[in-house]
Amino acid sequence: MDAVRRLRQVEKLLFAVGATLAVGTVGFRLSLHEPWFQSFYRAVITATLTGLDSVPPSNSARALSIVMVIAGLTIIAYAGAVIVEAIAGGLFSGVVAERRRERAIESLTDHYIICGYGRVGQRVADEFRATGEKFVVIDLNDDAIAVAEGHGDLFIQGNATEDEDLAQAGLQRAKGIVVASDSDADNLYVVLSARAVRPDLQIVARGSDEDAAKKLKLAGADRVVLPYTSAGRTMANLVLRPQVTEFLDTVTTATGPDLHMAEIQVDGACAQAGKTIREVRVRHETGALIVALRRHDGTFETTPEPDETIEPGDVIVGVGTSDELQKLEELFSVGG
Repeated sequence: MDAVRRLRQVEKLLFAVGATLAVGTVGFRLSLHEPWFQSFYRAVITATLTGLDSVPPSNSARALSIVMVIAGLTIIAYAGAVIVEAIAGGLFSGVVAERRRERAIESLTDHYIICGYGRVGQRVADEFRATGEKFVVIDLNDDAIAVAEGHGDLFIQGNATEDEDLAQAGLQRAKGIVVASDSDADNLYVVLSARAVRPDLQIVARGSDEDAAKKLKLAGADRVVLPYTSAGRTMANLVLRPQVTEFLDTVTTATGPDLHMAEIQVDGACAQAGKTIREVRVRHETGALIVALRRHDGTFETTPEPDETIEPGDVIVGVGTSDELQKLEELFSVGG
């Protein structure tokens, strides 16, 4: 990018200044046998065109002075051009912000990557933002990047199909990736690339139809969402079961009212593992409700009875307010 190129120019300028002063200091030291600091002083005032400390007594020193003056003139002219270009191009704002953003991305761990920041990607970001999840956006479109920047999101203006851009977004350290481009081909390529690098990564992809969904799952996507199919199903349910649909929207949307759903993995080291729901006294201790248990073999126990045993490896699906779900997570934490 232009901002990075201008920063490289500044780095070259600083290197040229340092090299000129170093060469001048050593040269005056060898030709005049002056102390090091005196030689450095002579190099500085000569290169900066301030003047001469004294007329050098030897031809070699005088020749070096001429070279230092010419080098100083060249550096000053180049510095003027770089400064003018830097100010005109917003170097001190754009590059500093870009470097700060790069450092922030490099420090992320257990974050999510959103590939494609169109309508679907932006909606995903809204949910992440509401729940406090860390994420990075990758998109090539200027308008999409402007939206991400307006929200204060971390972003990379690039192409998620490029391995370098995925790596820059912290693929090796990420918890999951949402592949939400409008192009099935691009989504397929991103899923393949991400799965090849991270076999353990959670990948959710967008597809346009059932055929695309099959290919994305074969490529390694854990889940595939079909926006048009989902929209049609939601519209039908709004007509047939409006109250049920409204309730589900309420508990599954992070930006909605203070009633949510959460899933909690039961670790083998958890003190509650192996106990029944009645023994744990979930409702009494937290106020939340366990509406389902996903067993370690992938089967579901919906509306589990109080005598159902919570086994290590199970996933608890709970409903409650934010505070109640927080207590539920603490109850089933390793130290709980």
